[in-house]
Amino acid sequence: MATASIAKYAWLSIAAAITTIALKVAAWRLTGSVGLLSDAAESGVNLVAALTALWMLELAARPADEEHTYGYSKAEYFASGVEGALILVAAVAIFWAASGRLLHPEPIEQAGFGLAVSVAASGVNLAVARVLFKAGKRHHSIALEADAHHLMTDVWTSGGVLLGVGLVALTGWQRLDPIVAILVALNIVWAGVQLMRRSARGLLDPALVPEEQNALREVLRRYEGPELRFHALRTRQAAARRFISLHVLVPGAWTVDRGHQLLEEIEREIRAAIPNAHVLTHLEPIEDPRSFEDEGLDRKDG
Repeated sequence: MATASIAKYAWLSIAAAITTIALKVAAWRLTGSVGLLSDAAESGVNLVAALTALWMLELAARPADEEHTYGYSKAEYFASGVEGALILVAAVAIFWAASGRLLHPEPIEQAGFGLAVSVAASGVNLAVARVLFKAGKRHHSIALEADAHHLMTDVWTSGGVLLGVGLVALTGWQRLDPIVAILVALNIVWAGVQLMRRSARGLLDPALVPEEQNALREVLRRYEGPELRFHALRTRQAAARRFISLHVLVPGAWTVDRGHQLLEEIEREIRAAIPNAHVLTHLEPIEDPRSFEDEGLDRKDG
């Protein structure tokens, strides 16, 4: 998970945000549409979010140190949480602007040209979002995935705004513009809440996703038998990193070297099946009753 390989995608998102802000502000100035103004405001949020993502990605890529012995990978969840909060702030701003225009509607000027400019901005966001989605999946980066989700929200938002401006141009009913802006705000509130929930969940050390859990169990099944068992299997994820711990029960007559070689082989296969996995194994004699007293998270002695 090299910093440079992921940071370049954050820079791409920053460039896209600057481009779309310029295009959407131009569209708003041409038309006077509060819907297009709300769309430009969300692109401003995109820029702040992309800058935050870049900062957190740089932090997450730092190597472990004495204060953070498990590394900094959870920093990515802060980027996702900040992005969700910024979306909610943008929604409040849109509500404020649209409510005033709803009470005092104003005509939209040069709708055709303004729509064309906004469509171009949406095309930029759509293209960059697709790139970020692929990169986020490939690098297991929640910050890139959150940024991609945000850009796709922007695309859908722009679609709604374009519809509103187009309907105003066709029908002459000026209040359609602020009504669509308010609907846009409700849509991005939902997106913001979802991002914040995902960020909070990540900070609570969730288990690996079902696909990775199945891959892990498949590795263990190849080794299980009368003389070899596993228990106390625990998993968690921290952005791109995966942490796996388990106890391996073998005959007590085995030598330390034989047990160690087995654990090295199991850990190696798990890391091959699950990228970015840190695997911790604990060897125990299968005949000793005490080996079965520490299956729970908190061992009860005595």
